[in-house]
Amino acid sequence: MMIGLFFGSFNPIHHGHLMVLRYWLNESPLDAIWLIISPHNPHKSPTDLAPAEDRLHMARLATAGEKRLHPSDVEFALPRPSYTIDTLRRLRHEYPTYEWRLLMGTDTFTTLPTWKESQTLLSAYTFWLYPRGNVHLPNLPDNVKLFARAPRIDLSATQIRTYLKNRKSIRFLVPEAVEAYIYKRGLYGAAPTS
Repeated sequence: MMIGLFFGSFNPIHHGHLMVLRYWLNESPLDAIWLIISPHNPHKSPTDLAPAEDRLHMARLATAGEKRLHPSDVEFALPRPSYTIDTLRRLRHEYPTYEWRLLMGTDTFTTLPTWKESQTLLSAYTFWLYPRGNVHLPNLPDNVKLFARAPRIDLSATQIRTYLKNRKSIRFLVPEAVEAYIYKRGLYGAAPTS
C-alpha cells in the first residue's frame, strides 16, 4: 500500500487542509492519507494548542465518511515533543511493507534543515509538496515532487484562532461539525455553548 502522511497540529483542521487532501487523493496513486496529529510540534509553543484529544476528534469529525482519510494518534504514545523521524521509524516497524509519501506545503519543506535528522529524512523518504505562500523551490532532488497544480489556499489555523478570539465567525472556514465542536468545547477562546 502507498500511504501519504500529512503531519500537523491541525489546530484546528480546516477546509484548506481538506481541499489539498482531496487533490492528492484524486491526482495521485495513494491508497490512503493518514493525518498524523502532533501532540507537540517542536517548532510550536504548546500553550497555543488545543488539547491533542480535541484536535484528533476534530480531524475525525472533518473526515467522517471518507474511507481514505485516517486521522492518527500514533504520536500520542511517543515522547514529546514529536519528531517526524521517530514517528516514521515507528510506522516502518509496524507496517514494513507500506510505501510512505510525506505530504507538506512548500513553506514547511523549507524548514526541513532545522528538523531532527533532516538529512536522513531527505535521503530515505519521498516528499510530495503543494504550493504555499510565495515559496519557490528550484532544483528539487528526484525524491521531492512539487504538485504545482494543487489548490493554493491562503487559509491558516492561526487565522481561524484569531477570528475565534475576536468573536468573529469561522463559518465556511471549517467543516460544520468542527465549528460546532469548537463552540461546544469553548476552544480557542470561543464562548462555549450549553
